[in-house]
Amino acid sequence: MAPGSPLLAPGSCESPSERLRATIGIKRRLSQLAHDMAQLALRLPNNAAGDFFVDSSCIDCDACRQIAPTVFRDEGDQSVVFHQPESDEERLATQKALISCPTASIGTVTKEDMRAAVASLPDLIDENVYRCGYTSESSFGAFSYLIRRDGGNVLVDSPRFANPLVKNIERLGGIGRIVLTHQDDVADHEKFHRHFGADRVLHRDDVRSRTAGVELQPAGREPLSLDAGLLMIPTPGHTKGHAVFLDRNRFLFTGDHLAWDVEDQRLYAFRNACWYSWAEQIESMKRLLDYEFEWVLPGHGRPVHLPAARMHAELERCVAWMSATSG
Repeated sequence: MAPGSPLLAPGSCESPSERLRATIGIKRRLSQLAHDMAQLALRLPNNAAGDFFVDSSCIDCDACRQIAPTVFRDEGDQSVVFHQPESDEERLATQKALISCPTASIGTVTKEDMRAAVASLPDLIDENVYRCGYTSESSFGAFSYLIRRDGGNVLVDSPRFANPLVKNIERLGGIGRIVLTHQDDVADHEKFHRHFGADRVLHRDDVRSRTAGVELQPAGREPLSLDAGLLMIPTPGHTKGHAVFLDRNRFLFTGDHLAWDVEDQRLYAFRNACWYSWAEQIESMKRLLDYEFEWVLPGHGRPVHLPAARMHAELERCVAWMSATSG
């Protein structure tokens, strides 16, 4: 999860995902909201004057700030519009953020033509890898990804099962397999499984009641080749059964294991959101030094693209930092 996300005390719920859902529920009850669209009457006061706004249902998941960083910023424990979009590019990014908000906390004063934004999701990151958008409240706004492959497309973690997204994925060739990094970010995996007939992969140690039907449940710590070019690497730490997925030694889908710190320009792990074992997560991070990759694509936290040699050096620096905080 993103740094600064609101948390409950450890042990207050049975699992990390339940803690996240409980946190969201509390914020929603406190603001006494029951709506499907952002409400102008609840517009946060620090929004810049203009058409787009964030209301008080925002849970500070960081999704909008990633998608449209020139428009949204963090204000305490919520996002606001600090700059109204001016260019067509900014407006499209802002519309995609509105669509992708997990709590429908972004709105407009006037009616917007959203057709271009709807058509753009999933949006291309690089080569054949796409970011889905349509983040889910049950996954606290975590991003999911689509890999287009000749042998069948792969969905990495689950977005909301939204009809426009489903139709766009169908146009891209559907989904042949769903790989889940850990128990927190499974969202609407069951709906995607039923609709596309896709088999699912989740480490056995993170299987819970709502994922009991997952078809492939590998155990242990050994990497597993899922097909040509796609490797599942168990990385216990954030949760006991957390895993990352390496696509063609270039794209590493990291769930909540590893992300990029934009301010300090470094790779990092979420020390304050480590639900299972920080010591285990350090060892898991060390094992990633044996692999080559150029992209880190997390569920929570910021992505980064670096040359492979630079990425390896940054990972070494991350391991050193983690080891220094293990006491």
